Amino acid sequence: MLNLQSAKKAAQRLSKVAHKTPIAYAPLLSKLSNYDVYLKKDNLQVTGSFKLRGAFNKIATLVENGKVDEVVAASAGNHAQGVALSAQYFNIKATIFMPESTPLNKVQGVASYGAKVVLKGSNYDEAYKYALEYADKNGATFVHPFADDDVMSGQATIALEIFEEIDGLDAIIVPVGGGGLISGIAKVAKEINPNIKIIGVAANGAPAMVNSFFEKKPLNSSSVKTIADGIAVKNTSEVTLKYILDYVDDMKLVCDDEIASAILFLLERQKLLVEGAGSVGVAALIHNKLNLEPNSKVCIILSGGNIDVTMLNLIIEKGLVKSYRKMKLIVTLVDKPGALEEFSSLMRKSQANIVQIGYDRTSTDLEFGDAHVSVSLETKGKEHQEEIRETLREYGYSFKEEH
Repeated sequence: MLNLQSAKKAAQRLSKVAHKTPIAYAPLLSKLSNYDVYLKKDNLQVTGSFKLRGAFNKIATLVENGKVDEVVAASAGNHAQGVALSAQYFNIKATIFMPESTPLNKVQGVASYGAKVVLKGSNYDEAYKYALEYADKNGATFVHPFADDDVMSGQATIALEIFEEIDGLDAIIVPVGGGGLISGIAKVAKEINPNIKIIGVAANGAPAMVNSFFEKKPLNSSSVKTIADGIAVKNTSEVTLKYILDYVDDMKLVCDDEIASAILFLLERQKLLVEGAGSVGVAALIHNKLNLEPNSKVCIILSGGNIDVTMLNLIIEKGLVKSYRKMKLIVTLVDKPGALEEFSSLMRKSQANIVQIGYDRTSTDLEFGDAHVSVSLETKGKEHQEEIRETLREYGYSFKEEH
């Protein structure tokens, strides 16, 4: 059973391994949104994700109920690490199936806890299928990442910690993929305070659970594509959908650009490294999608921090361009001695810092005697970039911008 009592028992088990992660008031987000915003930082949890809570509670329950020789899981990364650490704690063999596209840091994280990693399938649902086949063939116990009451009871310990620290809370904002986190939190939160609003946020590249919520029946997606790999779930679970329909008040979708801007905001303004899945609640907040009463007291769950470094670099680069702090140009010069020096001097006078430069004199779209210079400039905002454009036009340079 998933209820307040099962969550309290899970909290007792988790006290052996998991952190009670910090909750902090977020003044910048509060000012931006006209709500009183608090952040529940489960990106700082052991293994870097809330998933440890559910995995450990499930495996601890299995151990309490009898001998377990091997556990099997399918995961894009965070549940895998939770299962692997929990199996190591209880000295149980663990085999984890992960999609072939899983970021290297998550694969290495799982292996570091002693689990065997098998990369199979192009997404979570395909890895899940292989994991079930393996478990059946080898007599191992499959630990589902979300559609399991013991797992959801573990995730619900987040609700207990929130209510311990925040009085008079109006809403909890929860990332949604398979629905285990929001199911556990919603069920227990409503037992504690039936009037609290529970709002789920998913990526619009993986909208199965949101579509199912509004249609009130399971609807699967034909494909998933999002930078929030931790919630990139294609098929809707009937188990979690039932809890969601009973206890969740609303669901929202955010796009990858909105998720990326939230990741960058949290990194730059809150000094927090949060992965895509963990950032969707903040994305919904800063893009005005929550539709709550002004001055509502809101807690947003940052569910994980295991972002791939390559993806983080891409998000930072694109974010700098979108916020007018970086400008990419291809400028046509006369291919003669001193031309590049003259251009560089002009950029210096414009107070634009050249951070990357390339010189091309062989492109087929060039006239003989011309060259293309590709430059990345550090700039000081939208007005500064317009000044640079005007300067280039004034001195007769032909250029185009890259976005």
